[in-house]
Amino acid sequence: MPFGQVVVGPPGSGKTTYCWGAYQFLKASGRKVAIVNLDPANESVPYECSVNIFDLITLDDTMSELKLGPNGGIMYCMEYLLENIDWLIEQLDAIKDHYIIFDFPGQVELFTHHHGVKDLLQHLQKNDFRLVAVHLVDAHYCTDAAKYISVLLLSLKTMIQLELPHVNVLSKVDLIESYGKLQFNLQYYTDVMDLSYLLDSLNEDSFGSKFKKLNAALCELIEDFSLVGFYTLCVEDKDSMTKLQQVIDKAGGFVFGSLTPANESIMLAANQAGFLEDVSDVQEKWIDRT
Repeated sequence: MPFGQVVVGPPGSGKTTYCWGAYQFLKASGRKVAIVNLDPANESVPYECSVNIFDLITLDDTMSELKLGPNGGIMYCMEYLLENIDWLIEQLDAIKDHYIIFDFPGQVELFTHHHGVKDLLQHLQKNDFRLVAVHLVDAHYCTDAAKYISVLLLSLKTMIQLELPHVNVLSKVDLIESYGKLQFNLQYYTDVMDLSYLLDSLNEDSFGSKFKKLNAALCELIEDFSLVGFYTLCVEDKDSMTKLQQVIDKAGGFVFGSLTPANESIMLAANQAGFLEDVSDVQEKWIDRT
């Protein structure tokens, strides 16, 4: 049964950089790894693709032949891939003994309401793929209350839509204050604490002040679901990557796939691989230093 990561997130969140970094890290750890590029707009990838959607369809050809814009073209490409799912399954059969990293496009509508990616992932699961959604968002959004709430809503909708084990990640945490200072310490944002503290900032904004009741309702919605939390990532930092991969391996069950006679307890394996992030060291390393 092949294991893998489904790497998603908005444009600019560092998905391709993460895929390349995770590939190098896991390969150095002794794991057989393959990357599958399913972004028909991303022609210049830094890694070698074991499977590439460009062998099936490209965004440029789609836009040229069907007179579609970029977003419509991406959606068509995903639907076309879904119609040709047998092609993808056949390509993946050759790397079933690898740990697979799927690099997806950045159009968020693919993961919030469009059915293409969700149906594609269900097909893969029916073919015994054990997948984890790794949802990356740029950490600097935490410096703006409105953007942070937007990221929470996006993360929540993606979790509900994809219906996979899910790990939300604040990427580029080393650059988190490049666009402004955090109003609270980092743990407030990773643990998604009492959002009522952000309402004053939302309501003081010249735009947000017109929607005070809506702001309160959105915060209440996020807290009612109580699903969203974040881990942090600096892709060039070995400790950061190690901790994140431990979380992902546990979420997808990869850690349980190597139980030995001396370690037959699933609970023991879970505790050994378990990881609850203490972001105080991240705060000290990347934020307080300035």
